[in-house]
Amino acid sequence: MTTFHAVVWLDHSEAHVLMFDREHVEAQRIKSRSHHKHQGKDKHDPAFFPAIVAALAGTHEVLLTGPGAARNELRDWCTAHHPAVAKAIVDSIAADHPTDGQLVALARKYFARFDNMAADPSTL
Repeated sequence: MTTFHAVVWLDHSEAHVLMFDREHVEAQRIKSRSHHKHQGKDKHDPAFFPAIVAALAGTHEVLLTGPGAARNELRDWCTAHHPAVAKAIVDSIAADHPTDGQLVALARKYFARFDNMAADPSTL
């Protein structure tokens, strides 16, 4: 599904990638194969961040959310390994453990102000 927006909630054990447009939402859950929580920078499952980036294919703007440092570690990893994805990341917001529906609602509200200013045709 090629969409304009995505929201990613992640911690060190899993990621929820929700890509959406005005009418559709596609959700994907990615589990880390690591058994250690809070491993620190550069000690994550080596396949975890690449799997998240692969799930974001075709998305133009990404909002990162989550309870800890993993979202910022993903942004730093993308800057080093996938600059195009790093440029698509528009913000990083702390969030505990919302449902997927709450995540999409948060992201729709977040992106609405930018879509209205840019006259994004996918939101008209």
